[in-house]
Amino acid sequence: MKSFESSGGAVPYIDAGKPDKWLMLLIALLVGFGALMIYSSTSVITPVMAKKNIINPLYYFKRHLFTICMGAMGLLIVYRIRPGLLGRLSPVLLLFSFGLLVLVFTKLGISAGGATRWIRLWPSTFQPSELVKLSMVVFLAWYLSRPYYDPDNFWPTMLPVGVMGVFQAVFLQQPDFGAVITLGIITVGMLFLSGMRLRYLLSLMSLAIPAVIYLAMEPYRLKRITSFLDPWSDARGSGFQLVQSYIALGRGGFDGVGLGESMQKLAFLPEMHTDFIFSIIGEELGFLAAGGLVSAFLLLFLRGIQIAGRFNDSFNDNRFTDDRFNYYLAYGISLMIALQGLVNFGVVTGLLPTKGLPLPFISYGGSSLLVNLTAMGILLRLSKGEAANQYNDRTGDRFSEAISRKKARRAVYGGV
Repeated sequence: MKSFESSGGAVPYIDAGKPDKWLMLLIALLVGFGALMIYSSTSVITPVMAKKNIINPLYYFKRHLFTICMGAMGLLIVYRIRPGLLGRLSPVLLLFSFGLLVLVFTKLGISAGGATRWIRLWPSTFQPSELVKLSMVVFLAWYLSRPYYDPDNFWPTMLPVGVMGVFQAVFLQQPDFGAVITLGIITVGMLFLSGMRLRYLLSLMSLAIPAVIYLAMEPYRLKRITSFLDPWSDARGSGFQLVQSYIALGRGGFDGVGLGESMQKLAFLPEMHTDFIFSIIGEELGFLAAGGLVSAFLLLFLRGIQIAGRFNDSFNDNRFTDDRFNYYLAYGISLMIALQGLVNFGVVTGLLPTKGLPLPFISYGGSSLLVNLTAMGILLRLSKGEAANQYNDRTGDRFSEAISRKKARRAVYGGV
């Protein structure tokens, strides 16, 4: 961290440079590997696909490539936006995502599997809850970096909790219990990072636990939990998907049965190209590829944390809110991606109850891929490093000069 001199004193800054090459490489590898596995898992026409009148073995692959192109455009667009501008627009982005979320209950909404979570947007559909996660991260980073935010004061810390509660209430109407839990963990995690008092966090958890238990007692959710604990007790019913996932992972062994040679993708494993694509990876490419994929997500998270750490040196001066914003934003995006990956790995391997949550960059699902690539565009911009504080410094200088002129006028004229 270097510094430059100004009328306001020495101001830390980060040398603006090129985006993080390792981060770019990780993103490219994950997206490319995901496209390969989408092709492998959907290149055979199954009875399920035939029932949907899908007779082209490249149907899902072509749509996935289209989403990659759209996501790449989103990445490039946000990469060119200064992070500070994103912060100032975060309340607007949050309201926009809320508006899209409400649209699922209109004629634009699409229902599937007993849930209404999508809206019809040409040429495909979009799941607003994915955008809500990123919008909430940007908003929290902006709010937590404001000079008036005090983690030791109860009421300022409750505003993000209230915003989270509003979104969660809408999620439950869809219903989307997984989005409720994910948004809750992201919010609490960033509040904890901001230095929020532990007793406030414990109070929130004590209030949340009864609500989670009540929601989990819904018959279909309770059935998922019981089948997760012992899927073999109902291997042809509620435990079918998890049992088939076990078979896929067990069949793959250490080095897999070979790319494209999966048996479970032949209509045995439901959602094999979306939520359970990790099982197909384990079956076809074995423990080596599955372990490598987990390691790639770990490296992505660690790289994001390292990027966030570059902005940590300026925290002793409350003027430097841009660096605070960049710090929270990099941490929040890293947490969002890592959390979704961790939950997906846990579900597929039976460590967590079955929940529909795609694997970032890998699973077929336009909304998730589009939003996650956009988030990576923000993180790549942050990885460049830039003298964000100079904007605050100039603003601070103008403010100080205005105060000095006002004091001088009062000293001369004795009034306004």
